[in-house]
Amino acid sequence: MAVTAAPKRLADVFRDINRDILATLDAPGPGYYLLLAFVVSLVGLGAFAFTYQTYWGLGVAGYAPPVMWGVYITNFVFWVGIAHSGTLISAILYLFRAKWRTSVNRSAEAMTVFAVMTAGLFPMIHLGRVWKFYYLFPYYPNRLTVWPNFKSPLIWDVFAVSTYLTVSSLFLFVGLIPDVASARDRCKDWRKPFYTVLSLGWQGTDEQWRHYNRAYLFMAALATPLVLSVHSVVSWDFAVSIVPGWHTTIFAPYFVAGAIFSGLGMVITILVPLRKLFNLEKYITVDHFEDMAKLVLVTSTIVLYAYLVEYFTAWYSGEAVEKASTWWRLFGDYWWATWTMLICNGIIPLLLWFKKMRRNLMVLFIISIFVNIGMWFERFVIIVTSLAHEYMPSMWRYYTPSWVEWSILIGSFGWWAMYFLMFIKMLPVVSIAEYKELMAREAEEAHA
Repeated sequence: MAVTAAPKRLADVFRDINRDILATLDAPGPGYYLLLAFVVSLVGLGAFAFTYQTYWGLGVAGYAPPVMWGVYITNFVFWVGIAHSGTLISAILYLFRAKWRTSVNRSAEAMTVFAVMTAGLFPMIHLGRVWKFYYLFPYYPNRLTVWPNFKSPLIWDVFAVSTYLTVSSLFLFVGLIPDVASARDRCKDWRKPFYTVLSLGWQGTDEQWRHYNRAYLFMAALATPLVLSVHSVVSWDFAVSIVPGWHTTIFAPYFVAGAIFSGLGMVITILVPLRKLFNLEKYITVDHFEDMAKLVLVTSTIVLYAYLVEYFTAWYSGEAVEKASTWWRLFGDYWWATWTMLICNGIIPLLLWFKKMRRNLMVLFIISIFVNIGMWFERFVIIVTSLAHEYMPSMWRYYTPSWVEWSILIGSFGWWAMYFLMFIKMLPVVSIAEYKELMAREAEEAHA
């Protein structure tokens, strides 16, 4: 009796999983449209500022020699960092067979793709003549023998970001195939042809599952090195220069840890309201948030250690310019940005040592907001304070971002949120196939 009853109970569980997760694709309420209209208005603000800058030129930005990298490159590094948590949760934890990733990986993967799409805009915005962006791609010089400077960090970023976007998009798409097929079989409106195309004829046969599992494992193995390589390349934009505060070998591991830290903070920021809005408490539990909070605490500790090593290296080096630049960061004109970075990234996350804090979603949500703020200021401090206080006192400047730069920054958040809001109403936000597999494995272990 027990042997025959177990499959029936598991089938009921599978049916409930399909019903609950696919319910997120039902017709949205007015609150969703209001939120979508709000983020689209932010995109409109950014588009207006970008159009204004394109017409009048980069002079409308706050650039003043020698500070020729400002908020735009800060935003670029910030959004690339946000994208790293998706690859960590989806690829690395998948290879380690971490069970808790199953409920949060889809949101992290989608967030990754949209964050990379947002990051890729800023090198082009930073160019000023954005219509010349194709000069950066390899095919153009090969055809017209107009060779770009391959020593330029902008070229490195093109290769790093385009590779990361390609692999992350494929990883997200491959994982979606079985879930899209479930949505296809349930859907009866205009979206059915859309799901039919995306499901690639999926019928759930043994052969299809075998190929799917191999492809997903291959994509996870391919994506894992990108966590280390992509933000290492971005860090070399700075480390290969001789600018005080940039010329250091700690930047690659420092940037990677910071990227994962900021990305995890953003995952928590979006999952706390998402879980409540779509009644996914059964699938995204407090235990999942606690596991993510532990990772946030680990990466915060690494980042704080990197800050201390950076300051110690500047003092121990004996270089007068390096020491002066570091001192100016802490107590000079940009002290407010540096201390915001230190408090948000190094002090506030220490609350996560306490289990009650890790399991309190409101506290966790607030901490994640501070993490996002602190990591943006970290990139601002690295870029602006070093350029504003180099070798020659005659060239020291105080850079102030203009309204155009702030508007484009706000617009980038709207751009990212717009795509994410459309995603959660078009495609399953929790991986149905992986959650069913987890339930089946747990049922088998319990039966054994």
